Amino acid sequence: MRVRDAVESDGGRLADLAGVPSEVMANVVHDRSVRVAEIDDDIVGFVGFDARKDAVHVTHLYGSRAACERLLDEPVRFAASEAMTVELLVPEDEDETMSAARANDFERAGNGPRFEGQETVRFRLDSPDSNDTAFR
Repeated sequence: MRVRDAVESDGGRLADLAGVPSEVMANVVHDRSVRVAEIDDDIVGFVGFDARKDAVHVTHLYGSRAACERLLDEPVRFAASEAMTVELLVPEDEDETMSAARANDFERAGNGPRFEGQETVRFRLDSPDSNDTAFR
């Protein structure tokens, strides 16, 4: 699995994975740090994140569990280099994504806000150690 920066032309595939209009993903690619996971030049997942005052917030995470596990390395690596916490909200029914978060040492930090009527779970990784963010 190869991970690279997203480019504008990836917007259609990212929109398919996220189940949103292409225009929305075009904005995400421009407004956030976005990485895509590829297998044989096919995008199999992506992560979007941004840094705020005290934490790196994962705003988008889509793909298989394996892709999500690998993609979470990206915001964790950034947070480790800046001595920041990483936060992630996961819809309550996305077991694969929650498993990927736990595999990357995220801990459940309580309930998150509701989005479009759906419950979310808040995950947090405090001060990741740059030595623990091994490339997969």
